[in-house]
Amino acid sequence: MAPSTLSPTYPPATRNEAQRLGWDRLDVILVTGDAYIDSPFIGTAVIARVLLDAGYRVGVIAQPDTASGRDITRLGEPELFWGVSAGCLDSMVANTTASGKRRRQDDLTPGGVNNRRPDRAAIIYTNLIRRHFKPTAPIVLGGIEASLRRISHYDAWSNAVRRSILFDAKADLLVYGMAEETILAVAATLHQGAGIDGFRDIRGLCYAHSGIPEPSPGFPGPDVVLPGHKEVRRDREAFTRMFRHFYENADPFTARRLLQQQDTRFLVQNPPPLPMPPSALDRIHELPFTRDLHPFHRPEGPVRALETIRFALATHRGCFGECRFCAITVHQGRHVISRSEASILREASALTAHPRFKGIISDVGGPTANMYGFECRRKQREGACRDKGCLFPAVCRKLPVRHDRQIRLLKQLRELPGVRRVFIASGIRYDMILTDRKYGKKYLEEILLHHVSGQLKIAPEHVAPEVLELMGKPGPERLEAFIRLFERLKRKNACNLFLTYYFMAAHPGCTASDMAELRTFAEKRLRLLPEQTQIFTPTPATWSTLMYHTGMDPFSGKAIFVEKDPAAKARQKAAVTPGCGPRNPRRRARASGRPSR
Repeated sequence: MAPSTLSPTYPPATRNEAQRLGWDRLDVILVTGDAYIDSPFIGTAVIARVLLDAGYRVGVIAQPDTASGRDITRLGEPELFWGVSAGCLDSMVANTTASGKRRRQDDLTPGGVNNRRPDRAAIIYTNLIRRHFKPTAPIVLGGIEASLRRISHYDAWSNAVRRSILFDAKADLLVYGMAEETILAVAATLHQGAGIDGFRDIRGLCYAHSGIPEPSPGFPGPDVVLPGHKEVRRDREAFTRMFRHFYENADPFTARRLLQQQDTRFLVQNPPPLPMPPSALDRIHELPFTRDLHPFHRPEGPVRALETIRFALATHRGCFGECRFCAITVHQGRHVISRSEASILREASALTAHPRFKGIISDVGGPTANMYGFECRRKQREGACRDKGCLFPAVCRKLPVRHDRQIRLLKQLRELPGVRRVFIASGIRYDMILTDRKYGKKYLEEILLHHVSGQLKIAPEHVAPEVLELMGKPGPERLEAFIRLFERLKRKNACNLFLTYYFMAAHPGCTASDMAELRTFAEKRLRLLPEQTQIFTPTPATWSTLMYHTGMDPFSGKAIFVEKDPAAKARQKAAVTPGCGPRNPRRRARASGRPSR
Protein backbone atom coordinates (compact mmCIF):
# COMPACT_ATOMS: atom_id res chain seq x y z
CA MET A 1 0.00 0.00 0.00
CA ALA A 2 1.27 3.44 -0.91
CA PRO A 3 1.12 5.68 2.15
CA SER A 4 -0.98 8.81 1.87
CA THR A 5 0.59 12.27 1.98
CA LEU A 6 -2.27 13.60 4.11
CA SER A 7 -4.33 12.28 6.99
CA PRO A 8 -7.98 12.39 5.86
CA THR A 9 -10.52 14.32 7.88
CA TYR A 10 -13.12 12.10 6.20
CA PRO A 11 -12.64 9.08 3.98
CA PRO A 12 -12.89 10.40 0.41
CA ALA A 13 -16.22 10.27 -1.40
CA THR A 14 -14.91 11.48 -4.78
CA ARG A 15 -11.85 10.84 -6.91
CA ASN A 16 -10.68 14.42 -6.43
CA GLU A 17 -10.74 14.00 -2.65
CA ALA A 18 -8.65 10.82 -2.95
CA GLN A 19 -6.15 12.50 -5.25
CA ARG A 20 -5.71 15.40 -2.81
CA LEU A 21 -4.63 12.77 -0.29
CA GLY A 22 -2.09 11.40 -2.74
CA TRP A 23 -4.10 8.21 -3.30
CA ASP A 24 -4.09 7.00 -6.89
CA ARG A 25 -6.21 3.98 -5.96
CA LEU A 26 -8.16 2.92 -2.89
CA ASP A 27 -7.68 -0.31 -0.99
CA VAL A 28 -11.28 -0.53 0.25
CA ILE A 29 -14.50 1.13 -0.88
CA LEU A 30 -17.43 1.02 1.54
CA VAL A 31 -20.96 1.26 0.14
CA THR A 32 -23.79 2.07 2.56
CA GLY A 33 -27.54 2.67 2.53
CA ASP A 34 -27.20 5.57 5.00
CA ALA A 35 -25.82 9.03 4.50
CA TYR A 36 -22.22 9.00 5.71
CA ILE A 37 -22.16 10.29 9.29
CA ASP A 38 -18.69 10.14 10.80
CA SER A 39 -19.71 8.92 14.25
CA PRO A 40 -18.84 5.99 16.53
CA PHE A 41 -22.57 5.15 16.51
CA ILE A 42 -22.56 4.45 12.75
CA GLY A 43 -21.23 1.03 11.73
CA THR A 44 -19.83 2.04 8.34
CA ALA A 45 -17.99 4.97 9.91
CA VAL A 46 -16.47 2.70 12.57
CA ILE A 47 -15.25 0.22 9.95
CA ALA A 48 -13.84 3.08 7.86
CA ARG A 49 -11.98 4.56 10.84
CA VAL A 50 -10.62 1.19 11.96
CA LEU A 51 -9.29 0.47 8.46
CA LEU A 52 -7.84 3.98 8.09
CA ASP A 53 -6.16 3.61 11.48
CA ALA A 54 -4.57 0.37 10.25
CA GLY A 55 -3.09 2.17 7.24
CA TYR A 56 -5.56 1.22 4.52
CA ARG A 57 -6.79 3.74 1.95
CA VAL A 58 -10.56 3.81 2.38
CA GLY A 59 -13.29 5.56 0.41
CA VAL A 60 -17.03 5.67 0.90
CA ILE A 61 -20.01 5.73 -1.45
CA ALA A 62 -23.18 6.51 0.49
CA GLN A 63 -26.67 5.91 -0.88
CA PRO A 64 -25.57 5.38 -4.49
CA ASP A 65 -28.02 5.89 -7.35
CA THR A 66 -29.06 2.36 -8.33
CA ALA A 67 -30.40 3.30 -11.76
CA SER A 68 -27.02 4.33 -13.17
CA GLY A 69 -23.31 3.92 -12.63
CA ARG A 70 -22.61 7.56 -11.83
CA ASP A 71 -22.13 6.99 -8.09
CA ILE A 72 -20.81 3.45 -7.86
CA THR A 73 -18.03 4.15 -10.38
CA ARG A 74 -16.85 7.54 -9.12
CA LEU A 75 -14.03 6.13 -6.97
CA GLY A 76 -12.97 3.43 -9.41
CA GLU A 77 -12.35 -0.12 -8.25
CA PRO A 78 -10.71 -0.98 -4.91
CA GLU A 79 -7.45 -2.87 -4.68
CA LEU A 80 -8.61 -5.24 -1.93
CA PHE A 81 -12.40 -5.37 -1.56
CA TRP A 82 -15.78 -3.68 -1.61
CA GLY A 83 -17.58 -3.49 1.73
CA VAL A 84 -21.36 -3.42 1.29
CA SER A 85 -23.90 -2.57 4.01
CA ALA A 86 -27.59 -1.68 3.91
CA GLY A 87 -26.86 0.76 6.75
CA CYS A 88 -27.75 0.95 10.43
CA LEU A 89 -31.10 -0.78 9.85
CA ASP A 90 -32.29 -3.74 7.85
CA SER A 91 -33.53 -2.03 4.69
CA MET A 92 -36.94 -3.69 4.85
CA VAL A 93 -37.42 -2.40 8.40
CA ALA A 94 -36.16 1.03 7.37
CA ASN A 95 -38.56 1.25 4.43
CA THR A 96 -41.72 -0.47 5.68
CA THR A 97 -43.82 -0.15 8.84
CA ALA A 98 -45.04 -3.13 10.82
CA SER A 99 -48.42 -2.59 9.12
CA GLY A 100 -46.83 -2.94 5.68
CA LYS A 101 -46.97 0.74 4.72
CA ARG A 102 -44.09 2.54 3.04
CA ARG A 103 -42.26 4.85 5.43
CA ARG A 104 -42.18 8.44 4.21
CA GLN A 105 -39.34 9.57 6.44
CA ASP A 106 -35.77 8.30 6.77
CA ASP A 107 -33.75 9.88 9.58
CA LEU A 108 -30.52 8.66 7.97
CA THR A 109 -31.11 10.31 4.58
CA PRO A 110 -30.28 13.98 3.87
CA GLY A 111 -33.49 15.98 3.81
CA GLY A 112 -35.37 13.19 5.58
CA VAL A 113 -37.35 11.87 2.60
CA ASN A 114 -37.27 8.08 2.29
CA ASN A 115 -36.25 7.89 -1.37
CA ARG A 116 -32.60 6.82 -1.32
CA ARG A 117 -32.38 3.37 0.29
CA PRO A 118 -33.66 0.46 -1.87
CA ASP A 119 -35.44 -2.56 -0.45
CA ARG A 120 -32.96 -5.44 0.11
CA ALA A 121 -30.21 -2.88 -0.21
CA ALA A 122 -27.27 -5.26 0.30
CA ILE A 123 -28.40 -7.37 -2.64
CA ILE A 124 -29.13 -4.34 -4.84
CA TYR A 125 -25.76 -2.71 -4.14
CA THR A 126 -23.86 -5.93 -4.79
CA ASN A 127 -25.65 -6.36 -8.12
CA LEU A 128 -24.90 -2.71 -8.94
CA ILE A 129 -21.18 -3.30 -8.42
CA ARG A 130 -21.21 -6.47 -10.50
CA ARG A 131 -23.04 -4.66 -13.30
CA HIS A 132 -20.43 -1.94 -13.62
CA PHE A 133 -17.24 -3.85 -12.74
CA LYS A 134 -16.69 -7.15 -14.57
CA PRO A 135 -14.79 -8.80 -13.01
CA THR A 136 -14.26 -6.96 -9.76
CA ALA A 137 -12.50 -7.12 -6.42
CA PRO A 138 -14.19 -9.33 -3.82
CA ILE A 139 -17.44 -8.05 -2.29
CA VAL A 140 -17.81 -8.37 1.49
CA LEU A 141 -21.25 -7.96 3.06
CA GLY A 142 -21.59 -6.49 6.54
CA GLY A 143 -23.93 -4.53 8.78
CA ILE A 144 -27.08 -5.64 10.54
CA GLU A 145 -28.96 -6.67 7.39
CA ALA A 146 -26.22 -9.13 6.47
CA SER A 147 -25.69 -10.20 10.08
CA LEU A 148 -29.33 -11.14 10.72
CA ARG A 149 -29.82 -12.77 7.32
CA ARG A 150 -26.64 -14.82 7.20
CA ILE A 151 -28.36 -18.23 7.32
CA SER A 152 -31.69 -19.36 5.87
CA HIS A 153 -34.22 -17.03 7.48
CA TYR A 154 -37.90 -16.21 7.57
CA ASP A 155 -38.64 -12.97 5.72
CA ALA A 156 -41.99 -11.50 6.76
CA TRP A 157 -42.13 -9.10 3.81
CA SER A 158 -42.30 -11.98 1.32
CA ASN A 159 -43.76 -14.45 3.83
CA ALA A 160 -41.12 -16.94 2.78
CA VAL A 161 -37.94 -18.59 3.99
CA ARG A 162 -35.09 -17.02 2.04
CA ARG A 163 -31.57 -18.26 1.48
CA SER A 164 -28.54 -16.80 3.17
CA ILE A 165 -28.12 -13.25 1.90
CA LEU A 166 -24.55 -14.19 0.94
CA PHE A 167 -25.99 -16.48 -1.74
CA ASP A 168 -28.86 -14.23 -2.84
CA ALA A 169 -26.47 -11.29 -3.24
CA LYS A 170 -23.81 -13.45 -4.90
CA ALA A 171 -21.19 -11.78 -2.72
CA ASP A 172 -17.84 -13.35 -1.84
CA LEU A 173 -17.75 -13.04 1.95
CA LEU A 174 -19.98 -11.95 4.82
CA VAL A 175 -18.81 -10.52 8.12
CA TYR A 176 -21.33 -10.62 10.95
CA GLY A 177 -21.75 -8.95 14.30
CA MET A 178 -19.54 -6.08 15.41
CA ALA A 179 -16.92 -6.81 12.82
CA GLU A 180 -13.88 -4.59 13.46
CA GLU A 181 -11.46 -7.44 14.15
CA THR A 182 -12.95 -9.62 11.42
CA ILE A 183 -12.67 -6.94 8.74
CA LEU A 184 -9.04 -6.26 9.65
CA ALA A 185 -8.29 -9.97 9.31
CA VAL A 186 -10.07 -10.07 5.93
CA ALA A 187 -8.14 -7.03 4.71
CA ALA A 188 -4.82 -8.51 5.82
CA THR A 189 -5.62 -11.86 4.19
CA LEU A 190 -6.54 -10.24 0.88
CA HIS A 191 -3.48 -8.00 1.02
CA GLN A 192 -1.31 -11.10 1.40
CA GLY A 193 -3.00 -12.70 -1.61
CA ALA A 194 -4.20 -15.80 0.27
CA GLY A 195 -6.90 -18.02 -1.26
CA ILE A 196 -9.89 -19.66 0.41
CA ASP A 197 -7.65 -21.37 2.97
CA GLY A 198 -6.72 -17.95 4.26
CA PHE A 199 -10.29 -17.33 5.40
CA ARG A 200 -10.85 -20.72 6.99
CA ASP A 201 -9.80 -19.63 10.48
CA ILE A 202 -11.13 -16.05 10.60
CA ARG A 203 -13.80 -15.68 13.28
CA GLY A 204 -16.98 -13.77 12.51
CA LEU A 205 -16.89 -14.74 8.82
CA CYS A 206 -19.24 -16.59 6.46
CA TYR A 207 -18.31 -17.91 3.03
CA ALA A 208 -19.55 -20.38 0.43
CA HIS A 209 -17.89 -23.75 -0.13
CA SER A 210 -18.43 -26.36 -2.79
CA GLY A 211 -18.93 -29.10 -0.21
CA ILE A 212 -18.41 -29.87 3.46
CA PRO A 213 -15.01 -28.36 4.26
CA GLU A 214 -12.23 -29.97 6.24
CA PRO A 215 -12.48 -29.40 10.01
CA SER A 216 -10.68 -26.36 11.35
CA PRO A 217 -8.39 -27.08 14.32
CA GLY A 218 -8.75 -23.47 15.46
CA PHE A 219 -12.42 -23.81 16.44
CA PRO A 220 -14.28 -25.95 18.97
CA GLY A 221 -15.45 -29.06 17.17
CA PRO A 222 -17.00 -30.94 15.63
CA ASP A 223 -18.83 -28.79 13.06
CA VAL A 224 -22.62 -28.56 13.26
CA VAL A 225 -24.47 -29.35 10.04
CA LEU A 226 -27.75 -27.44 10.01
CA PRO A 227 -30.84 -28.68 8.18
CA GLY A 228 -30.45 -27.55 4.58
CA HIS A 229 -32.28 -24.65 2.98
CA LYS A 230 -34.55 -26.87 0.91
CA GLU A 231 -35.68 -28.68 4.07
CA VAL A 232 -36.22 -25.64 6.30
CA ARG A 233 -38.12 -23.86 3.55
CA ARG A 234 -40.87 -26.52 3.58
CA ASP A 235 -40.66 -27.95 7.13
CA ARG A 236 -41.23 -25.65 10.10
CA GLU A 237 -39.96 -28.20 12.60
CA ALA A 238 -36.70 -28.37 10.66
CA PHE A 239 -36.61 -24.56 10.64
CA THR A 240 -36.96 -24.58 14.44
CA ARG A 241 -34.12 -27.10 14.82
CA MET A 242 -31.96 -24.97 12.53
CA PHE A 243 -32.63 -21.81 14.52
CA ARG A 244 -31.97 -23.52 17.85
CA HIS A 245 -28.55 -24.71 16.64
CA PHE A 246 -27.85 -21.24 15.24
CA TYR A 247 -28.67 -19.52 18.53
CA GLU A 248 -26.88 -22.08 20.71
CA ASN A 249 -23.70 -21.53 18.70
CA ALA A 250 -23.63 -17.76 19.05
CA ASP A 251 -21.36 -17.60 22.09
CA PRO A 252 -17.71 -17.06 21.11
CA PHE A 253 -16.34 -19.35 23.83
CA THR A 254 -18.41 -22.41 22.95
CA ALA A 255 -19.71 -21.86 19.40
CA ARG A 256 -18.89 -24.45 16.78
CA ARG A 257 -18.60 -23.85 13.08
CA LEU A 258 -21.96 -24.10 11.30
CA LEU A 259 -22.53 -25.61 7.86
CA GLN A 260 -25.74 -25.33 5.86
CA GLN A 261 -26.43 -26.49 2.33
CA GLN A 262 -27.95 -23.61 0.37
CA ASP A 263 -28.00 -24.97 -3.22
CA THR A 264 -25.26 -27.24 -4.50
CA ARG A 265 -22.92 -25.36 -2.17
CA PHE A 266 -22.63 -24.96 1.57
CA LEU A 267 -22.70 -21.86 3.72
CA VAL A 268 -19.81 -21.96 6.20
CA GLN A 269 -20.23 -19.81 9.31
CA ASN A 270 -17.13 -19.55 11.47
CA PRO A 271 -17.63 -18.94 15.22
CA PRO A 272 -17.96 -15.32 16.37
CA PRO A 273 -14.91 -13.32 17.51
CA LEU A 274 -13.90 -13.54 21.15
CA PRO A 275 -14.96 -10.47 23.17
CA MET A 276 -12.47 -7.68 22.64
CA PRO A 277 -10.75 -6.26 25.72
CA PRO A 278 -12.04 -2.93 27.04
CA SER A 279 -8.83 -1.25 25.88
CA ALA A 280 -9.60 -2.19 22.28
CA LEU A 281 -13.12 -0.76 22.56
CA ASP A 282 -11.63 2.37 24.12
CA ARG A 283 -9.30 2.78 21.15
CA ILE A 284 -12.13 2.46 18.64
CA HIS A 285 -14.24 5.13 20.33
CA GLU A 286 -11.29 7.49 20.59
CA LEU A 287 -10.52 7.43 16.87
CA PRO A 288 -10.79 10.91 15.30
CA PHE A 289 -14.49 10.91 14.42
CA THR A 290 -15.69 14.35 13.33
CA ARG A 291 -19.25 13.64 14.54
CA ASP A 292 -20.59 15.36 11.47
CA LEU A 293 -22.10 14.69 8.06
CA HIS A 294 -19.63 14.09 5.23
CA PRO A 295 -19.24 17.35 3.24
CA PHE A 296 -20.37 15.50 0.12
CA HIS A 297 -23.93 15.29 1.55
CA ARG A 298 -24.33 18.72 3.10
CA PRO A 299 -25.94 20.45 0.08
CA GLU A 300 -28.68 17.77 0.15
CA GLY A 301 -30.08 18.79 3.54
CA PRO A 302 -29.76 17.86 7.22
CA VAL A 303 -29.77 14.31 8.57
CA ARG A 304 -32.07 14.09 11.54
CA ALA A 305 -30.33 11.13 13.21
CA LEU A 306 -27.14 13.16 13.58
CA GLU A 307 -28.70 15.44 16.16
CA THR A 308 -29.51 12.43 18.34
CA ILE A 309 -26.03 10.91 18.31
CA ARG A 310 -23.66 13.84 17.73
CA PHE A 311 -22.96 14.42 21.43
CA ALA A 312 -23.82 11.00 22.85
CA LEU A 313 -21.40 8.61 24.56
CA ALA A 314 -21.40 4.83 24.22
CA THR A 315 -20.23 3.27 27.47
CA HIS A 316 -20.42 -0.39 26.52
CA ARG A 317 -21.29 -2.96 23.88
CA GLY A 318 -23.50 -6.06 24.03
CA CYS A 319 -26.63 -6.96 25.96
CA PHE A 320 -27.42 -9.86 28.25
CA GLY A 321 -31.14 -9.04 28.28
CA GLU A 322 -32.05 -11.42 25.44
CA CYS A 323 -35.51 -9.97 24.84
CA ARG A 324 -36.84 -12.46 22.33
CA PHE A 325 -38.08 -9.86 19.86
CA CYS A 326 -34.82 -7.91 19.85
CA ALA A 327 -31.90 -8.48 17.46
CA ILE A 328 -29.25 -6.74 19.58
CA THR A 329 -28.14 -9.94 21.30
CA VAL A 330 -27.82 -11.73 17.95
CA HIS A 331 -25.81 -8.87 16.46
CA GLN A 332 -23.75 -7.51 19.37
CA GLY A 333 -23.68 -10.63 21.54
CA ARG A 334 -24.55 -11.56 25.14
CA HIS A 335 -21.18 -10.43 26.48
CA VAL A 336 -21.17 -6.86 27.78
CA ILE A 337 -17.84 -5.10 27.19
CA SER A 338 -17.53 -1.92 29.26
CA ARG A 339 -15.18 0.88 28.35
CA SER A 340 -12.88 2.36 30.95
CA GLU A 341 -14.03 5.47 32.79
CA ALA A 342 -10.83 7.24 31.71
CA SER A 343 -11.57 6.68 28.02
CA ILE A 344 -15.18 7.85 28.33
CA LEU A 345 -14.06 10.97 30.18
CA ARG A 346 -11.44 11.71 27.50
CA GLU A 347 -14.10 11.38 24.82
CA ALA A 348 -16.45 13.64 26.78
CA SER A 349 -13.71 16.23 27.21
CA ALA A 350 -13.11 16.15 23.45
CA LEU A 351 -16.82 16.86 22.90
CA THR A 352 -16.50 20.13 24.78
CA ALA A 353 -14.06 21.37 22.12
CA HIS A 354 -16.51 20.70 19.30
CA PRO A 355 -17.70 23.99 17.77
CA ARG A 356 -21.36 22.90 17.96
CA PHE A 357 -21.25 21.66 21.56
CA LYS A 358 -23.58 23.62 23.87
CA GLY A 359 -22.76 21.84 27.10
CA ILE A 360 -25.31 19.00 26.73
CA ILE A 361 -24.31 15.34 26.51
CA SER A 362 -27.47 13.84 25.05
CA ASP A 363 -26.96 10.22 26.14
CA VAL A 364 -24.61 8.07 28.18
CA GLY A 365 -25.40 4.43 27.60
CA GLY A 366 -25.61 1.52 25.20
CA PRO A 367 -28.20 -1.09 24.24
CA THR A 368 -29.32 -0.78 27.88
CA ALA A 369 -27.84 2.07 29.89
CA ASN A 370 -27.52 0.33 33.25
CA MET A 371 -25.61 -2.71 32.02
CA TYR A 372 -22.38 -0.72 32.23
CA GLY A 373 -19.60 -1.84 34.49
CA PHE A 374 -20.25 -5.49 35.41
CA GLU A 375 -20.38 -8.95 33.86
CA CYS A 376 -20.66 -12.55 35.00
CA ARG A 377 -17.18 -13.92 35.72
CA ARG A 378 -18.17 -17.44 34.77
CA LYS A 379 -19.46 -16.21 31.42
CA GLN A 380 -16.17 -14.40 30.83
CA ARG A 381 -14.29 -17.67 31.37
CA GLU A 382 -16.59 -20.34 29.96
CA GLY A 383 -19.21 -18.57 27.86
CA ALA A 384 -22.91 -17.93 28.38
CA CYS A 385 -25.11 -20.58 29.98
CA ARG A 386 -27.13 -22.66 27.53
CA ASP A 387 -29.88 -23.60 29.95
CA LYS A 388 -30.79 -20.17 31.37
CA GLY A 389 -30.61 -16.47 30.64
CA CYS A 390 -28.89 -13.75 32.61
CA LEU A 391 -32.10 -11.80 33.33
CA PHE A 392 -34.98 -14.16 32.51
CA PRO A 393 -37.01 -15.68 34.06
CA ALA A 394 -35.28 -13.79 36.89
CA VAL A 395 -31.98 -11.99 37.30
CA CYS A 396 -29.34 -14.68 37.79
CA ARG A 397 -27.83 -14.77 41.27
CA LYS A 398 -24.36 -15.14 39.74
CA LEU A 399 -24.67 -11.91 37.77
CA PRO A 400 -23.14 -9.23 40.02
CA VAL A 401 -25.65 -6.47 39.28
CA ARG A 402 -24.31 -3.26 40.75
CA HIS A 403 -24.63 0.33 39.62
CA ASP A 404 -21.84 1.96 41.62
CA ARG A 405 -19.44 2.18 38.70
CA GLN A 406 -22.00 3.99 36.55
CA ILE A 407 -22.94 6.29 39.43
CA ARG A 408 -19.28 7.27 39.73
CA LEU A 409 -18.92 7.77 35.98
CA LEU A 410 -22.00 9.98 35.75
CA LYS A 411 -20.77 12.16 38.62
CA GLN A 412 -17.38 12.60 36.92
CA LEU A 413 -19.08 13.54 33.65
CA ARG A 414 -21.23 16.16 35.40
CA GLU A 415 -18.12 17.75 36.88
CA LEU A 416 -16.25 18.16 33.59
CA PRO A 417 -15.54 21.79 32.65
CA GLY A 418 -17.85 22.86 29.84
CA VAL A 419 -20.50 20.23 30.56
CA ARG A 420 -23.83 21.63 31.79
CA ARG A 421 -26.12 18.59 31.62
CA VAL A 422 -25.68 14.85 31.11
CA PHE A 423 -28.71 12.83 30.05
CA ILE A 424 -29.52 9.14 29.83
CA ALA A 425 -31.66 8.57 26.75
CA SER A 426 -30.91 4.86 26.38
CA GLY A 427 -33.41 2.49 27.96
CA ILE A 428 -32.88 1.11 31.44
CA ARG A 429 -33.80 -2.30 32.90
CA TYR A 430 -35.90 -1.61 35.97
CA ASP A 431 -35.65 -5.24 37.11
CA MET A 432 -31.89 -4.76 37.45
CA ILE A 433 -32.40 -1.64 39.55
CA LEU A 434 -34.67 -3.61 41.88
CA THR A 435 -32.17 -6.48 42.05
CA ASP A 436 -29.28 -4.23 43.11
CA ARG A 437 -30.12 -3.85 46.80
CA LYS A 438 -26.94 -1.93 47.58
CA TYR A 439 -26.80 0.64 44.78
CA GLY A 440 -30.05 0.34 42.78
CA LYS A 441 -32.06 2.89 44.77
CA LYS A 442 -29.15 5.33 44.80
CA TYR A 443 -28.69 4.92 41.04
CA LEU A 444 -32.34 5.67 40.35
CA GLU A 445 -32.22 8.68 42.65
CA GLU A 446 -29.10 9.97 40.89
CA ILE A 447 -30.60 9.75 37.43
CA LEU A 448 -33.88 11.33 38.59
CA LEU A 449 -32.01 14.26 40.13
CA HIS A 450 -29.43 14.81 37.42
CA HIS A 451 -29.94 12.81 34.23
CA VAL A 452 -33.62 12.86 33.26
CA SER A 453 -35.51 15.72 31.69
CA GLY A 454 -39.23 15.44 32.36
CA GLN A 455 -39.68 11.74 31.76
CA LEU A 456 -37.92 8.46 32.41
CA LYS A 457 -38.40 5.83 29.70
CA ILE A 458 -38.98 2.19 30.54
CA ALA A 459 -40.14 -0.66 28.32
CA PRO A 460 -42.33 -3.22 30.13
CA GLU A 461 -43.77 -4.18 26.68
CA HIS A 462 -46.85 -5.89 28.17
CA VAL A 463 -48.48 -6.99 31.42
CA ALA A 464 -50.13 -10.31 30.51
CA PRO A 465 -47.89 -13.01 32.09
CA GLU A 466 -48.21 -15.45 29.18
CA VAL A 467 -47.18 -12.78 26.67
CA LEU A 468 -44.32 -11.57 28.85
CA GLU A 469 -42.99 -15.10 29.13
CA LEU A 470 -42.91 -15.43 25.35
CA MET A 471 -41.17 -12.05 25.14
CA GLY A 472 -38.59 -12.99 27.78
CA LYS A 473 -39.55 -9.97 29.90
CA PRO A 474 -40.12 -9.67 33.67
CA GLY A 475 -43.62 -9.99 35.09
CA PRO A 476 -46.00 -7.13 35.97
CA GLU A 477 -45.18 -7.40 39.66
CA ARG A 478 -41.67 -6.10 38.93
CA LEU A 479 -43.12 -3.16 37.03
CA GLU A 480 -45.42 -2.29 39.92
CA ALA A 481 -42.55 -2.56 42.41
CA PHE A 482 -40.48 -0.18 40.29
CA ILE A 483 -43.34 2.30 39.98
CA ARG A 484 -43.67 2.34 43.77
CA LEU A 485 -39.93 3.00 44.15
CA PHE A 486 -40.05 5.72 41.51
CA GLU A 487 -42.99 7.45 43.23
CA ARG A 488 -41.26 7.32 46.64
CA LEU A 489 -38.09 8.91 45.29
CA LYS A 490 -40.07 11.45 43.30
CA ARG A 491 -41.90 12.58 46.46
CA LYS A 492 -38.73 12.57 48.54
CA ASN A 493 -36.85 14.80 46.10
CA ALA A 494 -39.82 16.86 44.88
CA CYS A 495 -39.05 15.91 41.28
CA ASN A 496 -41.50 16.96 38.60
CA LEU A 497 -40.86 13.79 36.60
CA PHE A 498 -42.99 11.12 34.99
CA LEU A 499 -42.58 7.61 33.67
CA THR A 500 -43.04 6.94 29.96
CA TYR A 501 -44.05 3.37 29.12
CA TYR A 502 -43.42 1.46 25.91
CA PHE A 503 -45.68 -1.42 25.01
CA MET A 504 -45.99 -3.83 22.12
CA ALA A 505 -49.06 -5.13 20.29
CA ALA A 506 -49.45 -8.28 18.18
CA HIS A 507 -46.42 -10.10 19.54
CA PRO A 508 -46.74 -13.88 18.94
CA GLY A 509 -49.09 -15.23 21.61
CA CYS A 510 -50.80 -11.88 22.16
CA THR A 511 -54.56 -11.84 21.63
CA ALA A 512 -57.22 -9.13 21.66
CA SER A 513 -58.10 -10.13 25.23
CA ASP A 514 -54.45 -9.68 26.26
CA MET A 515 -54.55 -6.13 24.89
CA ALA A 516 -57.80 -5.53 26.80
CA GLU A 517 -55.96 -6.68 29.95
CA LEU A 518 -53.16 -4.24 29.15
CA ARG A 519 -55.67 -1.41 28.72
CA THR A 520 -57.31 -2.16 32.05
CA PHE A 521 -53.92 -2.23 33.77
CA ALA A 522 -52.92 1.06 32.14
CA GLU A 523 -56.14 2.81 33.13
CA LYS A 524 -56.26 1.53 36.70
CA ARG A 525 -52.61 1.25 37.68
CA LEU A 526 -50.79 3.68 35.39
CA ARG A 527 -53.71 6.11 35.10
CA LEU A 528 -52.96 6.78 31.47
CA LEU A 529 -53.06 5.19 28.06
CA PRO A 530 -49.59 4.96 26.49
CA GLU A 531 -49.00 6.61 23.14
CA GLN A 532 -45.80 4.64 22.69
CA THR A 533 -47.25 1.33 21.58
CA GLN A 534 -45.72 -0.36 18.56
CA ILE A 535 -46.80 -3.34 16.51
CA PHE A 536 -44.38 -6.28 16.60
CA THR A 537 -42.08 -6.39 13.56
CA PRO A 538 -40.79 -9.91 12.73
CA THR A 539 -37.14 -9.16 11.95
CA PRO A 540 -34.90 -12.08 10.96
CA ALA A 541 -32.90 -14.07 13.53
CA THR A 542 -34.99 -13.57 16.67
CA TRP A 543 -36.92 -16.09 18.74
CA SER A 544 -40.09 -14.03 18.34
CA THR A 545 -39.84 -14.18 14.56
CA LEU A 546 -39.41 -17.94 14.83
CA MET A 547 -42.68 -18.02 16.81
CA TYR A 548 -44.35 -15.78 14.24
CA HIS A 549 -43.33 -18.09 11.40
CA THR A 550 -44.05 -21.44 13.05
CA GLY A 551 -46.98 -20.62 15.36
CA MET A 552 -45.22 -22.54 18.12
CA ASP A 553 -43.57 -21.69 21.41
CA PRO A 554 -40.08 -23.17 20.79
CA PHE A 555 -39.46 -23.60 24.52
CA SER A 556 -42.62 -25.52 25.42
CA GLY A 557 -43.51 -26.94 22.02
CA LYS A 558 -47.09 -25.69 22.40
CA ALA A 559 -49.06 -24.02 19.62
CA ILE A 560 -49.64 -20.29 20.15
CA PHE A 561 -51.91 -17.73 18.54
CA VAL A 562 -50.15 -15.47 16.02
CA GLU A 563 -51.94 -12.43 14.63
CA LYS A 564 -50.96 -11.95 10.99
CA ASP A 565 -53.85 -9.87 9.69
CA PRO A 566 -52.69 -6.20 9.37
CA ALA A 567 -56.11 -4.82 10.29
CA ALA A 568 -56.30 -6.98 13.40
CA LYS A 569 -52.78 -5.93 14.40
CA ALA A 570 -53.87 -2.32 14.11
CA ARG A 571 -56.90 -3.06 16.32
CA GLN A 572 -54.61 -4.56 18.95
CA LYS A 573 -52.60 -1.35 18.99
CA ALA A 574 -55.73 0.81 19.01
CA ALA A 575 -56.97 -1.05 22.09
CA VAL A 576 -54.44 0.82 24.24
CA THR A 577 -53.79 3.89 22.12
CA PRO A 578 -55.23 7.25 23.20
CA GLY A 579 -58.32 8.26 21.30
CA CYS A 580 -60.53 5.94 23.32
CA GLY A 581 -60.44 8.22 26.34
CA PRO A 582 -57.28 8.25 28.50
CA ARG A 583 -57.75 9.24 32.11
CA ASN A 584 -55.05 11.89 31.99
CA PRO A 585 -54.45 13.49 28.58
CA ARG A 586 -51.80 15.82 30.00
CA ARG A 587 -49.59 12.83 30.89
CA ARG A 588 -50.36 11.20 27.57
CA ALA A 589 -48.79 14.15 25.74
CA ARG A 590 -45.49 13.73 27.55
CA ALA A 591 -44.60 10.44 25.84
CA SER A 592 -42.11 10.58 22.98
CA GLY A 593 -39.20 8.55 21.52
CA ARG A 594 -38.34 4.87 21.89
CA PRO A 595 -35.57 3.53 24.09
CA SER A 596 -32.99 1.02 23.00
CA ARG A 597 -33.03 -2.30 24.76
